[in-house]
Amino acid sequence: MSTNKLTTDSDIPVNEIYTAADVTSTDKSLPGEFPFTRGVQSTMYRGKLWTMRQYAGFSTAEESNKRYHYLLNQGVSGLSVAFDLPTQIGYDSDHPLADGEVGKVGVAIDSLEDMEKLFEGIKLENVSTSMTINATGFILLAFYVALARKQGADLNKITGTIQNDILKEYAARGTYIYPPKPSMRIITDIFEWCSKELPKWNTISISGYHIREAGSTAVQEIAFTLSNGKAYVKAALEKGLDINVFGKRLSFFFNAHNNLFEEVAKFRAARRMWAKIMKDLGATDEKAMMLRFHTQTGGSTLTAQQPMNNVSRVTIQTLAAVLGGTQSLHTNGYDEALSLPTEEAAKIALRTQQIVAFESGAADTADPLAGSYFVESLTASVEEAAWQLMSTIDAMGGSVNAIEEGFIQDEIAKSAYRYQQQIEDGSKIIVGVNKFVSEDVNKIPGFKIDDSIQKMQTDKLAALKTKRDQQKVDSILTKLTAAAKTNENLMPLVLEAVECYCTLGEIADTLRGVFGEYK
Repeated sequence: MSTNKLTTDSDIPVNEIYTAADVTSTDKSLPGEFPFTRGVQSTMYRGKLWTMRQYAGFSTAEESNKRYHYLLNQGVSGLSVAFDLPTQIGYDSDHPLADGEVGKVGVAIDSLEDMEKLFEGIKLENVSTSMTINATGFILLAFYVALARKQGADLNKITGTIQNDILKEYAARGTYIYPPKPSMRIITDIFEWCSKELPKWNTISISGYHIREAGSTAVQEIAFTLSNGKAYVKAALEKGLDINVFGKRLSFFFNAHNNLFEEVAKFRAARRMWAKIMKDLGATDEKAMMLRFHTQTGGSTLTAQQPMNNVSRVTIQTLAAVLGGTQSLHTNGYDEALSLPTEEAAKIALRTQQIVAFESGAADTADPLAGSYFVESLTASVEEAAWQLMSTIDAMGGSVNAIEEGFIQDEIAKSAYRYQQQIEDGSKIIVGVNKFVSEDVNKIPGFKIDDSIQKMQTDKLAALKTKRDQQKVDSILTKLTAAAKTNENLMPLVLEAVECYCTLGEIADTLRGVFGEYK
């Protein structure tokens, strides 16, 4: 018998063997039943497969539009937009702080004109679009709605998600603009406005993904994410919104890493926990208690060494997401530790999902790992550890306070440091990095962004400003300033501003003038 002490990545001990005695949970629910441990639909993927999204967006709107048409032709069922850093933090492409960053990690969107180019030839009624945008999420949503109106679309049929999760930006990622309180106000404005105007839109995707990318464990990922979720729900309740209405439009975004069974347990535990949280906060409609989530495979798990090994990693992570019951999935390209994914890498990533869906049998029955002594025991252990962490945050007064005091940031940093130490001392093996290393030189061509894009975007902005009605622009921005100083919902005015071709930077700056910037 081996006496090696093994643990999961969250330091949960792993026994040599599991028996019925290790399963202490009394949860005997079926898929589609509260607390949804086994999935949010009774038939899961037999009824409908997860949405196969591919995250794309780079350079200009015109270039990204070509990639979207390519992906739609390859069989993706949902688009997922990556925005460049200036767009994410509310700067137009001609701003001095945008210099050198335009179109680099995503597409540059400065105005409704860019949004029109981004979705040219694509009917918004026919696709589900996820936008990875937070601080400026309200402006990008307004661009999208303005475009849908121009297309003559029925807003009741428009589906998609804005990430819109500002709390994790303060904790893990850093693309915030305003202080936490005005940021929370904007988010609840979006909840309220969408519940009336855009009923099928997911108004927030509460994100554990970036918390995990910053170095957290699986347990921390769900504990911090669900704590943030609680903070958003409480803010909406304080605004007088109905939990049974806005609760149905909350979605989550998780990471999938390589420890297959811990990842499956994490997804199952998160569903069970969120159902209980929402019930305790007053939800009576079961649909408002369901944790629906998008998954992306783990960017931080990809290695620049022996990059083709990443195809295997992404396959394991895809299986974890599917066995864990995800509603939509993006698979990373094998070359993303080197550059943005090439078209070939993006295609292999999509084919990985299609092979798991149609060839592996993993999608044939709901929650196929249910009843496994190991998985049931691990689900309970992950849940217990996550509740403990959440109770610490609750004692501090919730996520906003825990972030302001630096608690969440410190916990993530400690985990990241411990993980790096394990790689360096060899106790954690990363194939091709600290074991099974080869001297092969990487010959994979990277995807390069042309530096001329900044000039193209700047020229487009200059041309736009000469042809729009400047009087209308000045008037609406003055109205927006006044409204920001009251409790008025800002979304109708932001929509009016984008329809007058106000730029993203102009709208963000108008609110900077009222709310200030978070330092």
